[in-house]
Amino acid sequence: MRLTQGRKEDVKVYDADPVEVARGFAGAGARLIHVVDLDGAFAEKESKNRRVVEEIVEGAGVDVEFGGGMRAVGDVEEMMERGVARVVIGTLAVESPQTLAELVRQFQEKIVVGIDARDGKVLTRGWEKKEKLLAIELAQHVASIGVGRIVYTDVARDGMLGGVNVEQTCQLARKCGLRVTASGGVSSLADIERLKEVSDCGVDSVIVGKALYEGRFTLQEALSVASD
Repeated sequence: MRLTQGRKEDVKVYDADPVEVARGFAGAGARLIHVVDLDGAFAEKESKNRRVVEEIVEGAGVDVEFGGGMRAVGDVEEMMERGVARVVIGTLAVESPQTLAELVRQFQEKIVVGIDARDGKVLTRGWEKKEKLLAIELAQHVASIGVGRIVYTDVARDGMLGGVNVEQTCQLARKCGLRVTASGGVSSLADIERLKEVSDCGVDSVIVGKALYEGRFTLQEALSVASD
């Protein structure tokens, strides 16, 4: 399922079987699948989706990057045991930097920080709480802790198919010096091409979701553009 601009009341379900969807992506050439537990992100409690992620790991046969509701060391340890390749930390990076530092020491490059922002300000708690903290400030801080990668989402564009905020994503990458995965707004192959053209700023990957489900292009086409 997909949200629009992070609103939990604005959800669209595309397929009832996420494991089969993941198998389809793997069969089309995906080497990393990004999974978000929306129930975990909003409810702040363990959800049954964590078991589903384990089934995706086993069934798809490719690396899985997982986020949503990772608010304690135990949550991260559980998902590592379930076989995910990377865990995305969001709210915890803001509310408990010391815990983030502990996780980085323990799991190193397997810890990725998700920075979700609207108008440059960080959003936490399933995008429902707007922090005073700027996205760039958070990026620089987690870099100082030892984080190596950020997933940056412009929430205003997420699920809107209106194009990626390339300029803001590149600005964040340059100022924090980390590898950045762009997220939110991919609507066409041209968006992927634009990101590839500015990859020297530190943006080396992009998450594509709704555009695939809506049939704007195929995963094979996206991978071809990204690798050319």
